[in-house]
Amino acid sequence: MPSNARPVLFLMAATFIQTAMPLGAQAPREITLPAGTALSVRLGQSLDTKRDRPGAPFVAHLASPLMHDGQVVLPRGTLCRGHLVESKPSGRLKGRAVMSMSLDSLELNGKSYTISTSRTARVSSAHRNRNLALIGGGAGTGAAIGAIAGGGVGALVGAGAGAAAGTTGAVITGKRNIHLPAESRLHFALREPVTVRK
Repeated sequence: MPSNARPVLFLMAATFIQTAMPLGAQAPREITLPAGTALSVRLGQSLDTKRDRPGAPFVAHLASPLMHDGQVVLPRGTLCRGHLVESKPSGRLKGRAVMSMSLDSLELNGKSYTISTSRTARVSSAHRNRNLALIGGGAGTGAAIGAIAGGGVGALVGAGAGAAAGTTGAVITGKRNIHLPAESRLHFALREPVTVRK
């Protein structure tokens, strides 16, 4: 090839590249979100310890844009996917319901990125005070009725019957499961850095 033809070919190639790229288009940039970056999401579905078992998947969406170095990296509404790490329903008389979850991935510009996050957990309130009120209340009511019906002996019999009735009531109504409705807000943090392409 003649040496004077090379500059012409180079100029033609450069012109082709410039015309092939749309005006204003920028090459994709990689941005690394460091460990500890906070992710605030809203659930896209409800979760319940009575129904959902460990490993059950869920979807969520970023509740607000994620900023890094003064620019939006992940827009509000970015799709996130996660799973239940632990989901234990409440017992009737004892045992709190427990639910914990983590995020597994997020999607940006049609690409999925695997992530590792901290867990968010919920624990139901204790049964003890409620059960004492039910059982104690039943015993008191039974004693009052027994005393009216049969004096002191009746009061003792009534107290026992009332306590048994109170315990039965606690067994029937005592479960305290955790229910998170759709749109519940949850907070996570990245455990490892993740690099995304903008």
